[in-house]
Amino acid sequence: MPEPLLTPAEPGDGALIARWEAGDERAASQLVTRHAAAVSRFVASLGARQDVEEIVQDTFVRAFASVEGFRAESSFRTWLFTIARNLVRDRARSDRTRRVTVPILEEHLATEHDALDRVVADETEDRMRSAVRELSPTQRAVFMLRVTEGLSYREIATVVGTTEGAARVHYHHAMRAIKEFLDD
Repeated sequence: MPEPLLTPAEPGDGALIARWEAGDERAASQLVTRHAAAVSRFVASLGARQDVEEIVQDTFVRAFASVEGFRAESSFRTWLFTIARNLVRDRARSDRTRRVTVPILEEHLATEHDALDRVVADETEDRMRSAVRELSPTQRAVFMLRVTEGLSYREIATVVGTTEGAARVHYHHAMRAIKEFLDD
């Protein structure tokens, strides 16, 4: 999802960060309100479904503790995604038995008209989840950031820690792999 659309009366992230650094606690609350849902979706897409709330909270704690290190070379949201990705990666390293799954949200499913529609929706969800699970971790992250969050390849490269060109290649390979999986 791209940066939230702001009304002219709403301050941008940069202004809120400056206000928070000057001691305005409400500015931090506004930043959390503005970005928490997107960070939650991203964390869940990386497979940390049981720990989403905790990781989102830790993401903001780390962000606010090191906000002076935010260089604004990317958006604040992209920086939050990078922090969240690192937290998920750290947890995965400490618990190698955790399985990575990709959530398919209820609102993304076909509406329920009859029993056959539900069966088809469930089967489609299962096949898509399986297809995404087969991707490499980098392809999965790139795919989810592009599809669910609508990030640009430049922003994805920042979050994943690669180049913009490599992000494009990972997305292309992910799309091809998913298509091949679903065509089988």
